[in-house]
Amino acid sequence: MIDVCLLGTGGMMPLPQRALTSLMVRYNGSSVLIDCGEGTQIAVKKCGWSFKPIDVICFTHFHADHISGLPGLLLTLGNAERTEPLLLIGPRRLEKVVNALRTIAPELPFPIEFHELQEAEERIFVHGLAIHAFRVNHNVTCYGYSITLDRAGKFDIEKARANQVPMACWSLLQRQDSILHEGTVYTKDMVLGPERKGLKVTYCTDTRPTESIVEHAADSDLFICEGMYGEEGKETKAKEYKHMTMYEAAELARRAKVRELWLTHYSPSLVYPEQFEGKVKQIFPDTVISRDGRVCELVFEEEG
Repeated sequence: MIDVCLLGTGGMMPLPQRALTSLMVRYNGSSVLIDCGEGTQIAVKKCGWSFKPIDVICFTHFHADHISGLPGLLLTLGNAERTEPLLLIGPRRLEKVVNALRTIAPELPFPIEFHELQEAEERIFVHGLAIHAFRVNHNVTCYGYSITLDRAGKFDIEKARANQVPMACWSLLQRQDSILHEGTVYTKDMVLGPERKGLKVTYCTDTRPTESIVEHAADSDLFICEGMYGEEGKETKAKEYKHMTMYEAAELARRAKVRELWLTHYSPSLVYPEQFEGKVKQIFPDTVISRDGRVCELVFEEEG
């Protein structure tokens, strides 16, 4: 089970009733934050979630509406007496950009670790989750992220017996990759069946539609994607500034066969995004015109 909160849904600038787009995912006592624009701390407070469990912050890119809230968040974490390392993930120059922002947050009681994305696709494992970064198409280097919770197969007693795995190892091998028992190494594939469907959340903003988005969002339980514009005649502007319309996002969701699409990152001029819901749902029926603070709990299929 993982919890998801879309903290804000705004693009470019925060508005009185619309915070800048960012996402928080909670799993097993740890949290992953994606993007941290101005006002993200207020959005977290409104959601009723906590800063302290944030162990990883991923950045899509370095435009101000996606990173300018970081210094304040770092100071808050420091004032909460955090001592555990904080991992930051983002495009090249991440460390340089963050250190520049830290001019106003120079002393922290915890270390910051950096993972600068070098390739078009990278996979990082943290706190039981797999974070898959993939490059998209904005006017600066930008990445989307898929967060997955993999799920091992069920314990297969017949398989364990056929592989002559001692009963004393059965329980341990359901939690560990391998164990050494009386001079013999036993591995979890000797007692488990095929992997079962896990959980997957994909987050993508500030980009034109790309095949990489379809590929990496495929079969997501939740696909959170920018729908910067809904009005007619905005297609040219979307192409010029490397953004997406709601209808392009819905088409990506349809092609990727996701379970549900949440639209986000609305233009400040898009006052009532809900007015375009009917037209968008003609392309992908399971679309939500998100509002700030939208929360869901994703559970494994048998538990739903």
